[in-house]
Parts: sequence; C-alpha cells; structure tokens
Amino acid sequence: MNFTHLHVHSHYSLLDGMSKVNEIVDKCIDSGMNAVALTDHGNMYGIKELLDYCKGLNKKRKEAWTADENNNGLPYVPFKPIVGVEAYCARRGRLSHKDDKAVNAEGRTYVIDRSGWHLILLAKNMTGYHNLCRLVSAGFMADAYYHTARIDRELLEKWHEGIICSSACLGGELPQKILDGIVQNNDFTEAEETIEWFKNLFGEDYYIELQRHETQKPGGDQEVYERQKQVNPVLIDLAHKHGVKIICTNDSHFVNEEDAEAHDRLICLSTNHFVNDVNRMHYTKQEWLKTPEEMFSIFSDVPEALENTQEIVDKIEVYDIDHDPIMPLFDIPEEFGTEAEWRTKFTEQQLFDEFTRDEKGNVVLSQEDAEKKIKKLGGYDRLYRIKFEADYLRYLAYKGAHERYGETLTEEQEERINFELHIMKTMGFPGYFLIVMDFIRAAREELDVSVGPGRGSAAGSVVAYCLHITDLDPLKYDLLFERFLNPDRISLPDID
Repeated sequence: MNFTHLHVHSHYSLLDGMSKVNEIVDKCIDSGMNAVALTDHGNMYGIKELLDYCKGLNKKRKEAWTADENNNGLPYVPFKPIVGVEAYCARRGRLSHKDDKAVNAEGRTYVIDRSGWHLILLAKNMTGYHNLCRLVSAGFMADAYYHTARIDRELLEKWHEGIICSSACLGGELPQKILDGIVQNNDFTEAEETIEWFKNLFGEDYYIELQRHETQKPGGDQEVYERQKQVNPVLIDLAHKHGVKIICTNDSHFVNEEDAEAHDRLICLSTNHFVNDVNRMHYTKQEWLKTPEEMFSIFSDVPEALENTQEIVDKIEVYDIDHDPIMPLFDIPEEFGTEAEWRTKFTEQQLFDEFTRDEKGNVVLSQEDAEKKIKKLGGYDRLYRIKFEADYLRYLAYKGAHERYGETLTEEQEERINFELHIMKTMGFPGYFLIVMDFIRAAREELDVSVGPGRGSAAGSVVAYCLHITDLDPLKYDLLFERFLNPDRISLPDID
C-alpha cells in the first residue's frame, strides 16, 4: 500500500513551517515515497525550488538507475513533486474587511474576516498550475488581502479547472461546520451543503481529509486530537453519504520527530510569546513528516484513506514550468517606424545573417548552431520584433553617445557601442534595456526618486551609459562589458 503526504508546509509558511524544501523531498525518498505535495499557507513561494530540486534529483537518479546493471529489471520511477497551496477561503467573501468577532464551536473568539477557512488545493496539470497562480495572486490583491492573502468561492468558481481540492485540517470550512453542528444537536445541514458545493464544483477531484494528531508529548496540544475524534467519524459518514472519497494527511510543519521542540520555539517567535507562557499557542508536536509505516499505524482502520492519496498522485500530470524570460513590449514611437514596416523591409535570410554573425558580419557559427540560435530566440516571427527594438535601441544609444562624448566619436567608442549593441540584440534583450532606460528616466525626471550612478555589471556597459541608465563611463575606467559574453548565460545585468 502506498502513501503520499499531501498536506506539507515548508519554511515558506513563514514562522509556522520549519522544513526546508530539499529536506522534505529527501525524507520522502528515504522513507520509500515517490511523491510529495507542497502546500504552504497562502503562497507558492517554494514551488520553483521544489520543482528545480526534484528535476535535478530525478536526473541523477535516472543516471544511477541506467548505470546499475543489477536493478533487477525494476522500472525507473521518478519522484513526483506536486504543486499546491493551503489557501485561506474568506468566510464572508474576499471583499469583506471588518473586525467583527464571533465565537466558534470550541468557544474561542475570532475575527470573522481575519484569515479564513483553510483549503488544500493541488495542481493536477499545467492548467491547474496556472489557475493556482491566479488564485494565489488574487489573494494578495487589495480587495482580498486582509491580515493575510484570501480567496473565496467566487474565485474558486472562476479558476477551479485542473485543481484537486481537499477539505483541509480542523481549520477548514467542513470540519468547522461539523463542530458547529455537534453543538447544535448534531445538525449537519450546513456541513452537507458545504460538501455538495465543493463536490459540484470539483467533482471527483474533491476529497475529504482526515487527520489524527494524538499526542502524549509534554507541551503538546491535547485538545486538537479530541476535536479530531469528534469530527472524523462525521467526516467519514458524510463522505460515504455524498459519494466523496476520503484521504488521510499529517499536517507536516517539520521534518523529523525530534524537531518538535525547535518548532515550538519558532511558534513562540511567531506569536510573540515566551516559552513558559501557559496560554500561548501550542502544536501537538505530531506535525513531523511521518513515514508511510507511521501513517499506516495511525490509519489502519481506514485503508482507503491511505490508498486514495496514491489515486491523487496518479492524477497528477508531469509538467515543466520553466520558460525563457517574458518581456513586456516597449512602446516605440510611430515616427521611428512600426514593426509591420520592419517585416516588409527585411527578409528572413537577412535576419538569419544578422543574428548569427558577429558585429562585423563574420560567420562565427556552423549552420546547425546558427539554426539552433534562431530557434532559441523564438523563430523568425520573434526576430522581427527583436530587430525592431534593436534598431530603435541603436538610434537612442548613438544619440546618447553624442551627448556623452561629443559630436565626433572615436574608433574605440564606436567599436565598443557596436559590440555591445550586437550582443544585446543577438541575446534578445534590446527591449529590456529600453524598459530599464524608461523607468530610470521616470525615476529621475518625474518621480524625484534617488538613482545611483550604477553598480555591478551594468556599470561596464557603454550603451547603458549612453542611455543615461548609469552615470559611469566604462571606457574612462576601463570597465569590461562581460555579462553577456557567454551565450549560455542569459541572466540580466544588475541595474540599480
């Protein structure tokens, strides 16, 4: 029987989670698991790190598997990272920003609009990933953010495609309404309405989540398990009644059992309380990344809850979020020309020659490498835009050069400007320099923002000096334009 953790927090759940992303993955692999979901509170900050780490790890594991002649014919199984988030779903909708208070079923007073009901959301495919990004981003917008990033049902209805949803921990809407129903003589009408709403929206991608955090550890919160014992039987009954599958999770906030005390201190920092404060927040100290064996022992009476975690893993498609830098289009004045005009002025062969030769027109690439370069830049359709931006950049650079150096330029100045412009063009970044030039100009001329003379690799660019991005003359101080010289290194220069 397989089990996968689908409710996991890293240190990107700020001052709440303590696990590092690589440690989470390593522990899962060491414990015999082939997947894990990262579900930080309200954000996806750790997702790129998770996917990058797993990609590098899978490459090494595949190489080792291929080289191992004694793998007994076992298939190679890559480790599957699952993109997720534990979202806060606003109780009265994301547009409600009030300090009204209420008392929950446990007798605790809370601010209704602060935070919200917890909800686990997992990206099933690339569509789901994009929708998760939209949901999380919307949660941070001014109309939704209130004490924390929040979403609501309206946004879920808009961007639910490709997402798997589970009811989360005791902080979820469903468990909270069950607790309310227990107080109201076991009236679970509202809880059932919640199940039907989510089931109608997510269909078979909606799951009901069970947690069991029984603890005898000193200082561990004993009340959590008591509430879980109240809620879980009702969750199971309602899941069966409404045809919704159950899963089991462990609300993981640290990697190993012995990390519980350190995590307890972290919570003290988060809540601004002393360790010996009797009334401060406590976790159960059961929130470590448990092994499958530990989870089996806890949920042996509901094996389907364990098995269904693997069902979710099987639903997750493998996809890659890496892509080339996305640049906004810089608005070039019409008096200079239009992109449409450039498409009629230059042939594809002319573009091929210009982008695959050096600044003096010398052939420096083989036909195969040249074709790869054109493809990497986005093909000829993209090249026309780059050429248009590059020509406008050249126009501004020489205009600025005459302002900086005088009407007559030296051979050294012209060679350096031509060399830099060619590198910028053939790397596909003229639009970047136009955009930076524009916001530096606006900062200085319109916004009265202090702008430094330049730092890092930007200070080595004569073109940046001519565009008034920097105020240091690289030729005067013999500074090198080196950031773009390696064609495999496409990171942008530091411009402050």
